[in-house]
Amino acid sequence: MNEISRGRAAVTMIFAVHGAALGAFATRIPWIRDQLELDPVALGAALVAPAISACFTMPMSGRVTRWLGSRRAITLMSVLFSLALIPPVLATSLPLLWLALLAYGAATGIADVAMNAGGVDVERRHGRSIMSGLHGSWSVGGLFGSGLGALATWAGMDARLHLTLMAALLVAVSIASGRHLLDVRPPAREATATGGFVWPARAAMAIGLVGFCAQFAQGAAGNWSAIYLEDIAGASAGIAAASFTAFSCTMGIVRFCGDRLVGRWGTERVIRYSGAVSVAGGLLIVMGRDPAPAIAGFALLGIGIAVVVPLAFASAGHHGDEPNRSIAGVATVTYLSNLVAPAAVGAIAGATSLETAFLLVTLLLGCVVAGARAFRAPASATHGEAHTTAERRSA
Repeated sequence: MNEISRGRAAVTMIFAVHGAALGAFATRIPWIRDQLELDPVALGAALVAPAISACFTMPMSGRVTRWLGSRRAITLMSVLFSLALIPPVLATSLPLLWLALLAYGAATGIADVAMNAGGVDVERRHGRSIMSGLHGSWSVGGLFGSGLGALATWAGMDARLHLTLMAALLVAVSIASGRHLLDVRPPAREATATGGFVWPARAAMAIGLVGFCAQFAQGAAGNWSAIYLEDIAGASAGIAAASFTAFSCTMGIVRFCGDRLVGRWGTERVIRYSGAVSVAGGLLIVMGRDPAPAIAGFALLGIGIAVVVPLAFASAGHHGDEPNRSIAGVATVTYLSNLVAPAAVGAIAGATSLETAFLLVTLLLGCVVAGARAFRAPASATHGEAHTTAERRSA
């Protein structure tokens, strides 16, 4: 196995670790809510904390990568993010939960941009589109983490023990994978240019807005799917936890097919079709009053938004020669939805109902269909031979 192949395998495992951490945490949100006796508005306000800190730390990724090199930066942030699973379940009050979630978001902000930039670098060296597959590994990690979380919930395991064991496992995988990552340092101009909020260039802004809508839906599903199943569909705690498992499963399957779909249809068509499927999933969630149709709706939602964010990051990374800065810009806009989504869903649910909140999610997903045109690759894009050929066909 050559260096590029080892680097691809390593960054694939890092994506999986990231997904597993988020999947495990998502299944324990109801436990946190019950322990602290939080209403929907308070829970939504708490869940906004990770997005706040992530948006501030994402632009720091270029500097951290320049100081440490991409290998050490990605490994370190993956370890810290894994360990950040523990403090939220140890919190004994809403303010302490806020602080714990701020640390959780800060770690994921830098880790997210760094690993996506690392993926773009491997993609460039590999010569064809691989980003959808990398995010597919993220979804497999989410399936693994949420699946174990559902089993732990069903078995009545204390969330503090569950997430501590999960964190230890993910730290070990991060360290083992980090040894084989490609070691790249961004240009000096890129590292010094990122010290606060980073907005994408005008050409990439529409990409960021489409990513915003898809990430809003992903955040809503991740943070509220289990609660939706319990409160609206009347599911048990174990079945409710499985809703995110279904979401992660379908998302992962489609992401592994995403690179092939892009090669056949081009990015624009894939985004447009994906948006249409996600709208159908959102409608099924809103109309579902029983566990089966609601879980099916979340599964369909996972199919629809599966490749949108990976292709947004890939498109951003191929704008210009500064992938860290471009990805940080689009990621900042995209992850602003994480800042809005938990509080928005909680506020709407508190004022009206969770069904109304997910109707808003469905309306936003319609914007993915409308914004697909923004993903037409520029003439200078270098997504790989197959990807570029498909873009020419779709244009």
